[in-house]
Amino acid sequence: MRQLIKIIPFLSVFLNQLKAYGMATKRNLNLTLKIWRQKNRKTEGHFEIYNVSDISTDASFLEMLDILNEQLIRENKEPVAFDHDCREGICGMCSLYINGRAHGPDTGITTCQLHMRMFSDGETIVIEPWRSIAFPVIKDLISDRSAFDRIMAAGGFISVNTSGNTLDANAIPVPKEDADKAMDASSCISCGACVACCPNGAAMLFVGAKVSHFALLPQGKAEAKRRVLNMVQAMDEEGFGNCSVIGACEVECPKKISLDNISRMNREYMAAWLDTK
Repeated sequence: MRQLIKIIPFLSVFLNQLKAYGMATKRNLNLTLKIWRQKNRKTEGHFEIYNVSDISTDASFLEMLDILNEQLIRENKEPVAFDHDCREGICGMCSLYINGRAHGPDTGITTCQLHMRMFSDGETIVIEPWRSIAFPVIKDLISDRSAFDRIMAAGGFISVNTSGNTLDANAIPVPKEDADKAMDASSCISCGACVACCPNGAAMLFVGAKVSHFALLPQGKAEAKRRVLNMVQAMDEEGFGNCSVIGACEVECPKKISLDNISRMNREYMAAWLDTK
């Protein structure tokens, strides 16, 4: 009790200093936004300049865009179209190229998790959609990422007997290391940052994660060869480039998917391809 009484004054001073620091660092920003505008995929796009003021550093990046759109609506101008859904870093919808980086200047986050405290007062922020032949622009900052859906439809699943005789997943022992690696691979949210930041426009980190997720588990073994062959073929047909191990995809991935998954996919593919010969 005596020790607690001795600590309380120091704790009070620390909390006051912390509060003062927060008040000192909290500020509002005046920003210039250079945003890509494009009516549809058939028209040429261009950058337009907008100014926003009094933006709180506690606001998220998408909240800042909401404020811009409210401003444009009041001015009877067309708001900027951009993708978003959960705003919790789960769905992968909010995919923007900000100041030359996928999802912006922070790491290990999606665009919706980016906060305005990462920017400076008076800064010009360049905002673009994903850039890839396989991701055509639908409108403004919205890209068509349905290529990922078609790759998944080619083999990103496990066929399960749902007749009522399905075994409980926990009935099949899985080594801890394999389970951890499969869980890490499954954290991919299909946002497309790996494609956007790759100079080759490669989707191999995405496909590698989806292949690894099942290849590491007993439930995925039965269809493993067919899965990897079909998914890689679908990836190539969609027009994605090939991997040259630059590593930008792993750096910019909001879920930190490892390049090891690309290596695993290549091994799975080679084994499956040789089995067909």
